[in-house]
Formats: sequence, structure tokens, C-alpha cells
Amino acid sequence: MTKHILAVPILVIAAVSLGGVRLQPDPRRRMPEQDWPVYGGDQAGTKYSPLTDISRDNVARLAPAWEWTTREKALADFGTRPGAFEVTPLMIENVLYLSTPYNRVVALDADTGAERWSFDPNAYEDGQPPNGTGYVHRGVAAWRDPATRKLRVFLNSRYRLICLDAATGQLVPTFGDGGVLDISRGLVWEINKKHYTNTSPPIIYKDLVILGNGVGDRLTYRNDPPGDVRAFDARTGKRVWSFHTIPQQGELGNETWGNDSWKFTGHTNVWAPMTLDAQRGLLYLPVSTPSNDFF
Repeated sequence: MTKHILAVPILVIAAVSLGGVRLQPDPRRRMPEQDWPVYGGDQAGTKYSPLTDISRDNVARLAPAWEWTTREKALADFGTRPGAFEVTPLMIENVLYLSTPYNRVVALDADTGAERWSFDPNAYEDGQPPNGTGYVHRGVAAWRDPATRKLRVFLNSRYRLICLDAATGQLVPTFGDGGVLDISRGLVWEINKKHYTNTSPPIIYKDLVILGNGVGDRLTYRNDPPGDVRAFDARTGKRVWSFHTIPQQGELGNETWGNDSWKFTGHTNVWAPMTLDAQRGLLYLPVSTPSNDFF
């Protein structure tokens, strides 16, 4: 298996410097400069870092400090294979939190690359996702309880939202059902769980964990999985709100879906990372295609 150097945040910083892009830091950010607590650097997805140790003058002389590999491979018993390793690790208080293609969560010491803990949701047991690319996962989300100051790590794995204690990697028993929430429930109609997946991390707003889902474009049947975007309480897992990307009866734009197609059209999902204007409380959704009209 090809080995991957986990210096993603450093490489991102170098790319910004070399590209000549002068992004201004979000003045609302309140975090240690070396941290990378959100998939895109901050909720707005600016991917900006104020670090200056790596510059256009020294980037060519960089050398690997340590290396870590997933060691994941095709599993014939389950008919699965890992796809591309696309993760951007979170960096919080000198610990890297990342997900692997098979949805395993790993905490690494940022100085040495030593593995502190790992959690395997056994996502491969549900077989290959119907996306044509194998298992792909881009990262996790983190939330600190303002009351206890304890950090939680959230993983959206296939049809589950999983809550872990960031210190130990153990499930948080007070969230959902023993730390796991079945997010295939509560949609506008029942779905085939194996056709519902997630490849991008949730986004955190206040005490809410917000996530979309991925649905393979090659699925071509009525009432395939819908692309509802939903928010869950970060403490309990209770659903707080749900947004129908295909407006249901009585919702804005419903009348534009001719022939009552809103009743059976799925997809229109948000599989890519979302961004957030926290000051205004506005969430931006990169919405994908509705169910296709394959003939």
C-alpha cells in the first residue's frame, strides 16, 4: 500500500504562501495560531493560517519528519476496497484527529506521529458504497462542551453519526444510542441504508452538529435516498431541525417540482463540505443533482 505523509495542514500552508493568495484571517476566530480545529481551517472554509515558519524561501528544503499509513486494503470477505486518502486532519492542542478511507478515526501525536488511539466503526461490514470510488472520507468534526470543557470528535460514517471522547477515543454513552445515532431514520421516506453514505465531515455551529449525506449518482430508482440536511444536538444527539433540499408540500419552491415529482425524487444531496458565516448564522450548502432521468 502506498504510504502517505500526514503533513496536510503544513502542505496547505505552504501552498497558500507559494500561490500568492493573501487571505485575511477571520477576526472572529479565537484559537491558538497553530491549531486547525475545522476541516477548512475555520467555519468559513478560508483555509487560512497565520503560521510563517514555512515560506517560499524554505519550502523546497522541507523533509518528512515522520510518516504514518492507514494499512487499509481491499477486503474480499466484504467485497470492499479503500478509495483515495483525501483527509484533512484537525489539529487541536498538538493532537491530529483524522479519518481513514474505511471511516476509522485516529488520534496522532503531532510531534512524533505516534498513535494515541483509534476507533473503528467497521463501516466495511455494510459492503461497498455505490459511488464508484471505493471508500472515501475527508475528515471529522470537533466540539468542546462549554460546561465541562471536554472535547468530542464526531464522525459521520455511512448512515451513522458517531460521537467519541477526544481524550480516549471511546464512545460517549450519553449521545444517541450509546454514542451512535442512526441518521437513516427521520427522513421523508424509508431508505435502503446501504445507499446512504457520508464522505465529508459535519460542520459545528454553537451546540449543533450539522451534516448532509452522499448518494451515488448512478442510483436510478424512485424514492432513492433524499438529501435532507439536518442538525443534531451535540450533547444528546436529538434532532433539532431538518432542511429538505427538495421542498415538501407547503415549503418555498415546492410548486416548481412538476408532476408531483417532489414526492418521489431523491438525491439533491450535500456530499461536499459545507461552510458557515457564524456571525450571521448563515449556512452555505453545495447541493448536488436530483435523481437523474436515466433512460
